[in-house]
Amino acid sequence: MAKVRASFKCTECGWSGAKWVGRCPECQAWSSVVEATVAPSSAGLKSSTTGVTPASPARSVNNIPQREVERASTGLSELDRVLGGGLVAGQCVLLAGEPGVGKSTLLLAAANEFASGGKKPRTVLYISGEESAEQIGIRARRIGATSDTLLIADETDLAVLLGHVEEVDPDLLIVDSVQTIASSELDGRAGGVAQVHEVTQVLTRAAKGRRMPLLLIGQSTRDNSVAGPRSLEHLVDTVLTFEGDRGTPLRLLRASKNRYGPADEVACFEQSDDGLREVTDPSSLFRSHRDQAIAGTCIAITLEGRRALLVEVQALTTTSPGNNPMRRTTGFDNTRAAMLIAVTERASRVKLWDKDVYLATVAGAKVSDTGADLAMCLAVASAARDSALPIDLAAIGEVALSGDVRPVPGMNQRLAEAARLGFTTALVPRGTSFKSTYPGLRIIEVSNLNEALSAV
Repeated sequence: MAKVRASFKCTECGWSGAKWVGRCPECQAWSSVVEATVAPSSAGLKSSTTGVTPASPARSVNNIPQREVERASTGLSELDRVLGGGLVAGQCVLLAGEPGVGKSTLLLAAANEFASGGKKPRTVLYISGEESAEQIGIRARRIGATSDTLLIADETDLAVLLGHVEEVDPDLLIVDSVQTIASSELDGRAGGVAQVHEVTQVLTRAAKGRRMPLLLIGQSTRDNSVAGPRSLEHLVDTVLTFEGDRGTPLRLLRASKNRYGPADEVACFEQSDDGLREVTDPSSLFRSHRDQAIAGTCIAITLEGRRALLVEVQALTTTSPGNNPMRRTTGFDNTRAAMLIAVTERASRVKLWDKDVYLATVAGAKVSDTGADLAMCLAVASAARDSALPIDLAAIGEVALSGDVRPVPGMNQRLAEAARLGFTTALVPRGTSFKSTYPGLRIIEVSNLNEALSAV
């Protein structure tokens, strides 16, 4: 087998070299040089333009029979929700997330439920390249994963890993993590671009040949994207990301690619001492439970994938001691928050240029949905005026620089969630299409931020 030699290439300008450097000597960009693979030279070899007879001819799309996809439940309803209903035979799933967020704990719990949740016991093989079998056993007992058909092994060599698979013949294979497995037939360190690509390709081929679901844990970068070559995401069927803040117990599981289901689903989990707990009603985590209204707070209904979530926006304004007032946010984009603060200052006729403004969400929820703009503006105006908004009010809408309130997608899901949680009033953009009525919910349409401030 021909060896593949390692090379390094800048992702910004395309510079390449034989050694890794922290700063590209061509474009001077930091941390832009990554490992690449260079195949052995094949000068003089050309592919023939003459084809061969295919084993199966091309067929009309109308002649291809439609088959129902059979799914096996993982035992965790929230994980099944993101996967599209469960695991498909031969499906390859890549789970990425920051260190310590709970990826191993989540899949270990799913492995235990999968092993003991069927009509008959199913064998699950959990291969760890980061921890020893004893360490995995301690965590398994702590979270109650004690099924007799859950098998644990620690291995970093790809050939030995495949030997475990052939010996056990599992119904589900979990590899933690793919960056720690290496093939002895390939040059390069474990976790390098060439090794990760080769290992993933071999495991994917083995899983599909055995019709065995495969769950891969992948390391992530600082921006929570999958570490390694971009082609890694193309090799697998499903890509999941596990997100969470170390300061809060909330964890969000998102699907960014799914060949067997929706790619915009979100599941919620809560970290506890005995593992991860499924949160079927996450709206209760994102708001404060109080009996009276407080100035500087407003409820937003955001959309995460196909799930509507309630988020409480909190604002605080104080007189700035310096000439440059601060704008600090937790859970929001700083640039967009600064823009909305300026729009609110002009619409509410309240001076904010000499005040420090702080914005935050309850439970550290990260909000990128523009549907929370109106709630953010109302919270800032409420804090600046020291006047509380109605406690049963929810605000939905995107706010433009002109102060106009624009429609946002998923309005029916948002309003249905507000009605389910007992809200009696909802501010929405004028011209929004939604169902005629929602039980107990009065809908007020506003066209700009001035109307919204007048309505409350």
